[in-house]
Amino acid sequence: MAGQLTIPARFNGPLENGQGGYAAGIFAATLEGPVEVTLRRPVPLDTALSAAVEDGTVRVLDGEELIAEGREVPGFDLEAPEPVGVEEAREAMSRYRGLPEGPFSRCFVCGKAREDALGVFAGPLENRPLVASTWTPPPHTSGADGTVRPEFLWAVLDCPTFFAAYLDDEELPISFLARLTARIDAPVAAGEEHVVIAWPLEAEGRKRQAGSALLSVDGEVLARALALMIEPRG
Repeated sequence: MAGQLTIPARFNGPLENGQGGYAAGIFAATLEGPVEVTLRRPVPLDTALSAAVEDGTVRVLDGEELIAEGREVPGFDLEAPEPVGVEEAREAMSRYRGLPEGPFSRCFVCGKAREDALGVFAGPLENRPLVASTWTPPPHTSGADGTVRPEFLWAVLDCPTFFAAYLDDEELPISFLARLTARIDAPVAAGEEHVVIAWPLEAEGRKRQAGSALLSVDGEVLARALALMIEPRG
């Protein structure tokens, strides 16, 4: 099965490309259940991309150039740490390390230079190796049933993983999402406050891994993800 997918320009991460989590979520929607999406190239904006779906996999191309590959991973699981409360998450946001200028400053999820950003400003906790932010999904993120569409959940699970992966680094490097694997466990209601957390996992050379989770105010895990980030050479 083949079709076309487009990432609108307003859903950017870097200034000129699609936000990795949002794009991965759009690509994942062509498949079922938990999905792993590997981004092979920066995702172009306002561009008709072709998607070929076959036997639980998807290949996304811009002309002949491979942009992303996805596959169903039914057994995917990721244990989340103990939940973070709303007040603790709000306090952590005061330590958010995102910059008001630079290539990610206008990311539609976490950009401080963008008034219509989703406001996921995950900062470090003082007593645990985590970052956290509150998030109240705005109405435009939901479908007709009032629940948040999956691509927006993938988007908010993406950005905090960067700040978790480099939690102990004095300076934040340039690093890009290479792979995101996500599982949505329960519906997420728009207009209700939630907590997003992320925590560091493995580090090897230019590669970093981090986990993330979207929680209800009662601490229930509603969605979870595993991110792989890679720093460019040089």
